[in-house]
Amino acid sequence: MTLFGQNYHWTSPEVLILCGVLFLLVLGIFLTLRASRPSPLMLQEMAWLSQRVQGLAEGQERLAGGLTHVSESQIHSQTSMLKLMETRLAEVQKGMIETLQGTSIRTARSLGDLHQRLETIDKAQANIEKLSGNVLSLQDILSNKQTRGAFGEIQLHDIVSKALPPDAYTMQATLPNGRRADCLIHLPKPPGPIVIDAKFPLEAYEALRRADNPRAVQEASGAFRTSVRIHLRAIAERYVLDGETADGALMFLPSEAVYAELHANFPELVREGFGIRVWIVSPTTCMATLNTIRAVLKDVRMKEQTGAIRREMAELARDLDRLGDRVGNLDRHFSQAVRDVEEIRTSAEKAGKRARRLDNFDFEEPQT
Repeated sequence: MTLFGQNYHWTSPEVLILCGVLFLLVLGIFLTLRASRPSPLMLQEMAWLSQRVQGLAEGQERLAGGLTHVSESQIHSQTSMLKLMETRLAEVQKGMIETLQGTSIRTARSLGDLHQRLETIDKAQANIEKLSGNVLSLQDILSNKQTRGAFGEIQLHDIVSKALPPDAYTMQATLPNGRRADCLIHLPKPPGPIVIDAKFPLEAYEALRRADNPRAVQEASGAFRTSVRIHLRAIAERYVLDGETADGALMFLPSEAVYAELHANFPELVREGFGIRVWIVSPTTCMATLNTIRAVLKDVRMKEQTGAIRREMAELARDLDRLGDRVGNLDRHFSQAVRDVEEIRTSAEKAGKRARRLDNFDFEEPQT
């Protein structure tokens, strides 16, 4: 429904008020027509009613104007709100795009870093697996006495070959008593050749490490002490020969841990080895001992060459004497040659003077 240029719904208050006014107006007209001769009171009422209708019409117009203003304000507010919402939405969208882009870049970088870390982890895992295989192989080697002995001999050979010249030692040397030593160092007498034999009491040491109560520690210590003592006595009996070898030998332990355990908790075994002239060495102390032996070998070889050096010096002195004689002879020859040259020069000068005098003679004809 349209009133005064505004659209209203049938159930709106304005339309209902207007309908009520019209009803009263129609009712008044009806009553007027019904009464042929209206009374003054009725006329007054009709006038009042007319004024009320006019007032209602003016209120209707003001209400319509207010509603128009409210509608325009509402439309303006809605428009402003929509613009503001669009602006805020654009800002939020822009911020979300920048955030998503930054997040995407950071995610890509994180994925790249994660990929590199995974590659590093894969390589480390491969190295660990390889190392585990090597450790298992080493455990397999050390679990067998024969292969463990070969392991000690190989390590001993590597140390000796780095410390001494090839002609200063022999691996797997057979001694006069028929025993075969892991290594024989060729030292001059005294002290004579010295044997190095590799021993590895691994089972007793591992049992000692696994012991978790005093009784187990005591039993493992006894087994370890017995094993080392057997090795020491075997080396003393087999590789220390009067008149053939040095009066002592070396027992090589290819494990620094076993060597440290022995010196830390079993010093009586070390002293027992000293008593039977068997000295226990580890890879580190064996290298130090061999360096000392190398210095001794060098000194011995220099002494062996002293006689030859003296003979060569005597021959050199005789050669110098002969050279002096020959230089004297050459000097005499030079002196005689100088005198001969002087005499030749004197004769040449005399001959020149005679030739000049002959050239100055005047040959005159004789007088008749």
